[in-house]
Amino acid sequence: MRKMIFDGQREGEEVQFVFRRHFLTAKSGVIFLILMIMIGVGLTLLWPNNMMIFEVFLALILVGILGFLYSYMLWYFSIYIVTNQRIRQITQKGFFGRRMMDLPLSKIQSVNFEIPGFFGDIFHFGTINIFTIVGDLEIKNVEHPEDVYNKLQDAISKVEVEEEDEEF
Repeated sequence: MRKMIFDGQREGEEVQFVFRRHFLTAKSGVIFLILMIMIGVGLTLLWPNNMMIFEVFLALILVGILGFLYSYMLWYFSIYIVTNQRIRQITQKGFFGRRMMDLPLSKIQSVNFEIPGFFGDIFHFGTINIFTIVGDLEIKNVEHPEDVYNKLQDAISKVEVEEEDEEF
């Protein structure tokens, strides 16, 4: 297995796993694309023999595709990296903006997850709640929250064992 390396990685820090929100969080781009197609089809049905309407239809499809790609980009570049020392949250904000937050694993008091009901169960998404001394981190719409929860618990347990070993 290839070791993952990221910007800002510390010496001795190893990536345990990476996760992101469920693809359904990019649904606004899909909805926008469908809306643009529906408007284009509606205009084409109203004026079927007008070549200019066909060009407008193609332009609407192009705008819809660009909206979808923007939404996809925000989803794809927003990730959570769990290392043997911390959780790094990278959130893409527009084309050039990015927000990063680090949470040391040693500061985590507890973790839980919840699946929001029927659609969460069908599409395998839920919410991960991370509780710390300084505040809580809620990560909504996580793909396969039970798996992420179990991996987080394992990473936190390893840190606790290492801290105990250092005390002796």
